[in-house]
Amino acid sequence: MTSPKTRPTIGLALGSGVARGWAHIGVIRALIRAGYMPNVICGTSIGALVGGFYLAGHLNELEDWARALNKRKMVSLLNVVTRGSGGLISGSRLENLMREYIDDITIEELGMPFAAVTAELATGHEIWLQKGSLVEAIQASYALPGVFSPIKIDQRWQIDGALVNPVPVSTCRALGARLVIGVTLNYDAFGKINIHTQANEDVSESKNFSETRYSRNARSPEKSTSERMMMRQLFGKGQSAPGVGSVMLSSLNIIMDRLSRARMAGDPADVLISPRVGHVSLLEFDKADELIRLGEEAVEEMLPYLDEAIAVLS
Repeated sequence: MTSPKTRPTIGLALGSGVARGWAHIGVIRALIRAGYMPNVICGTSIGALVGGFYLAGHLNELEDWARALNKRKMVSLLNVVTRGSGGLISGSRLENLMREYIDDITIEELGMPFAAVTAELATGHEIWLQKGSLVEAIQASYALPGVFSPIKIDQRWQIDGALVNPVPVSTCRALGARLVIGVTLNYDAFGKINIHTQANEDVSESKNFSETRYSRNARSPEKSTSERMMMRQLFGKGQSAPGVGSVMLSSLNIIMDRLSRARMAGDPADVLISPRVGHVSLLEFDKADELIRLGEEAVEEMLPYLDEAIAVLS
């Protein structure tokens, strides 16, 4: 293995994948353990979340929180709104939770190049957020249209970057990476794309949102009932047709797979890590233990190729 002084600048492109993104935590852990600490990190959607938390020095806290997630906690974070937001879920509870850990940290304070990939709602242009609030950049990068509200940054409404660049290899290269490690979560993505039954189970197990630490304010029974009804409508009911949320997320699953293959055909990663996470649905955020392990295993399988790439480019 080459010494750090002769090693090329390593870029880590963390792809989108909704709940499957917890695998990124395992990827980062395994890369650091093997001595391959990245010099540039770019992330799309949950890739921006994990990469941002790592650079902010709070990956441990994110991992602990993810491992502790269960269905009740997961559903309690999704505060449903009915009008005037541009999305069915406002995301304010997730924002408050992120601010508990990373507060007002800016991207400029992270200590190495970082970009969160988003798409401009009005034009579809790809945007790389490289300055300003880290929390806002992460929110914009995972703002799935119709589900989360778009985020306005620099007078432009921005949405989920998975719609334009699911695995931001090109972003890493533009930010100076000589060797780019791409992490895709969608190459075996068709094992479990029917997610409405799982989501319905999540809703049914969340009987009282106010029981969890994520629901800080007392709320009326009527409000809780209306939110449960909205969640059932959003994600489907039992064995009935999938809800609008399930359709959106399953469609995103197809888009991420097709678009990431097309983008990387023209600008491939030097080393592509593909955790085998297709059997995990897009909403199974409570599978962090398994996903983190799968991320670590995927890196270990690719270490010989990474060693070879480092040797060639050094």
